[in-house]
Amino acid sequence: MLNKSLQILKQLQYPTGLFAASSLRVKTGYNLAWIRDNVYAAIGLEAAQNYSGLKKTYRALLDILLKHEYKIDWAIREKPKHAYQYIHARYDPVTMEEIWESWGNKQNDAIGALLFKIGDLEEKGIKIIRNNDDLRIMQKLVDYLKSVEYWHDKDNGMWEENEEVHASSIGACVAGLKKINKIVNVPNDLIIKGQEALNKLLPRESETKEADMALLSLIYPYNIVNARQRAEILKNTEEKLVKERGVLRYIGDGYYNKNGEAMWTNGLPWLAIIYRQLNMPDKYAFYMRKTIEAMNEKGELPELYFADGSGHNENTPLAWSQALLVAGLKE
Repeated sequence: MLNKSLQILKQLQYPTGLFAASSLRVKTGYNLAWIRDNVYAAIGLEAAQNYSGLKKTYRALLDILLKHEYKIDWAIREKPKHAYQYIHARYDPVTMEEIWESWGNKQNDAIGALLFKIGDLEEKGIKIIRNNDDLRIMQKLVDYLKSVEYWHDKDNGMWEENEEVHASSIGACVAGLKKINKIVNVPNDLIIKGQEALNKLLPRESETKEADMALLSLIYPYNIVNARQRAEILKNTEEKLVKERGVLRYIGDGYYNKNGEAMWTNGLPWLAIIYRQLNMPDKYAFYMRKTIEAMNEKGELPELYFADGSGHNENTPLAWSQALLVAGLKE
């Protein structure tokens, strides 16, 4: 199962090293590359110790940022007022050009995620940073988060929807700044402001959302919450969002809503990994079984199943889900 899952994941990686969010042939736009999805997809490569593939992904992400460095410079000089002035979240995986379509593009958590994992991998002795160009762009990402004032910036969050202050975005940035602190210069007050804002907002995700699957990221991979906050996030997730074939993103989710909110498969291995780290083998096994039961007939984990149980959407396999499954099976 591990080999099959890894094979499915690798089929979603372009020669550039970037991952499509789903199948390269899908017509929904999920054949494109998101910064955040690439960070999560690469977790599978890391778990499988495929370090050459892993380095290729992160260096491709750095190449994207270097290609659009002028835009980051503008945003550092003056706090962005419009969504198009923010670092874009989605790119052509071959040309590395921005996808200009206007949608929930303000995604501070994607920048935090990238900083976190590059810092994390470097700490583990897996060299991602190649040269001074890479170091310069990492420093500029820190300066960028300062300019956008991430600790109270209304962004579109992990689910690319309405603009509000999201705990999962603030937490990603705090975690990223803490991890990259050993590599580039991070002003301490930049971390403190984020931590204070995060503590005020938790256990909620935002003003409009209490329980939200995005909050799982604060436990894994970021490990940025205390024991009480972690317990509240898990309680809310399990009582309100865990369903038969996946996890709801949040109550009232309208995306692929067929007589109810869609069930996302990535939440199942995500919870399994968290419970393994908490040394709760029964809960780990429970969520791994649910993950395996959520596979389709090809052994893939689709993006989501419809609430009415009539099957899954066309975004299959979902790179994020496959990668977390690999990590759940391997680590």
